[in-house]
Amino acid sequence: NIIGIESIDTRALTRHIRLAGAMKAVISTKTVNTKSLIEKAKYSPGLVGRDLVKDVTSKKIYEYPPSPLPLPQGERTKERGFNVIVMDFGVKYNILKCLSKLGCKITVVPAKTSADEILSMRPDGILLSNGPGDPAGVPYAVETVRKLLHRLPMFGICLGQQILGLALGGKTYKLKFGHHGGNHPVKDLKTNKVEITVQNHGFCVDIESLNKEDIEITHINLNDRTLEGLRHKKLPVFSVQFHPEASPGPHDSLHLFENFIGMIRKSSS
Repeated sequence: NIIGIESIDTRALTRHIRLAGAMKAVISTKTVNTKSLIEKAKYSPGLVGRDLVKDVTSKKIYEYPPSPLPLPQGERTKERGFNVIVMDFGVKYNILKCLSKLGCKITVVPAKTSADEILSMRPDGILLSNGPGDPAGVPYAVETVRKLLHRLPMFGICLGQQILGLALGGKTYKLKFGHHGGNHPVKDLKTNKVEITVQNHGFCVDIESLNKEDIEITHINLNDRTLEGLRHKKLPVFSVQFHPEASPGPHDSLHLFENFIGMIRKSSS
């Protein structure tokens, strides 16, 4: 069953949301008491500051099956490539598939796994996954990433970028309108190439909060000029706000996984 609404001017509702931004709302089939529904919406928990990651992260450490595809030449062993730890904030399985196709040995760890435990697995690199909600709601993850920053190559995606931004001393904020769905144009500032991306987030890293002496802005959203990618100038660390692994969706940004492996290879040599 799909919920629908009637007897209101939906175009006026659209204009109101466009002007005021995303907000709390309630749709009910059980009561027509407008006052009680308004109270329910008003006092329902919002997204700001909430830890939604705890509801979607894996409950235990597990290995993702290795790819049956042959490994690229030059990797560490003939059986498997680099050991990549994926911090699971709500990871999409296609991210794991993309790493697997590049021959990585993949270990997925819960969001609250400590830096010491991650380092004990002797990883070659860390991937910070996508996930829901406000990055400020997962300070434990921010602290773990901060401890790992100077130890290993790191690649963040979506929420992973926001957590990385906080770990680097930046700030995040809630967007007036979240970015959702396909066809979001993003400009790579190094190549001047525009990539069509899939996105699904309601928070963003504040560009002005980042230390430009250490952080390079690599990607910008062409619709609203928000931050879509960053790179540390001295450390093997980078991230993007969009989903390079999107499936179904555009594949313009799949090369970022290859860039990550290249970064690991360079750091390991």
